[in-house]
Amino acid sequence: MGSSKDQLPPYPNAARISDSQCYPQYTASLKCLEEFSSDKSKCQEHFDVYKECKKREREARLERNKSRSLFS
Repeated sequence: MGSSKDQLPPYPNAARISDSQCYPQYTASLKCLEEFSSDKSKCQEHFDVYKECKKREREARLERNKSRSLFS
């Protein structure tokens, strides 16, 4: 029996942030929060970049799923 890494699912598991294409932006936001916990406004750029990445990721997932719909 092989490990689960032997076979990748067709789409990354959206429930695991480490599978996200936005993981680097996520970790950058967390590092910024660790550094500037008293002033979250210094991290706003990191938050915005992460939010935009997640938006693009969601749109791409919706587009992929559109072609897999059972109802069209």
